[in-house]
Amino acid sequence: MTARRMRVVALDLPTSWMMATNAGDEFTMRMFEAINGMLLDMLAAVARKDYDDRRRRQAQGQAKAKAEGRYKGRPEDAERNDGIGRMLAAGQSWGSIQSATGCSRATIAKIARRLKQSDQAVQGESDHSR
Repeated sequence: MTARRMRVVALDLPTSWMMATNAGDEFTMRMFEAINGMLLDMLAAVARKDYDDRRRRQAQGQAKAKAEGRYKGRPEDAERNDGIGRMLAAGQSWGSIQSATGCSRATIAKIARRLKQSDQAVQGESDHSR
């Protein structure tokens, strides 16, 4: 931003409005640039700390709820996942499955892994029955 001489004008930063007008001498403009840079860095650090604190508190709440048996997460969409399993079994590509269902590649990978494990379990049972 500095190399391109871009300026950030923030509603909460009155000094940034003064920079936007180009009024003042070179010394004043450099002082405002330094002050605004420092204030923006400080606001970014405070925002990041707030974000990290909220994420940490959320994780603590989830861990406590899980320990008490109250948190189970989002229930699985069994109907959609069965459809994905049928599409995988039919040999459809992951991209076409993703387009058709709107799910992520991670979801498709999870279901593909389940199918592979269930196929191996069935294979293992048939080998033992001989």
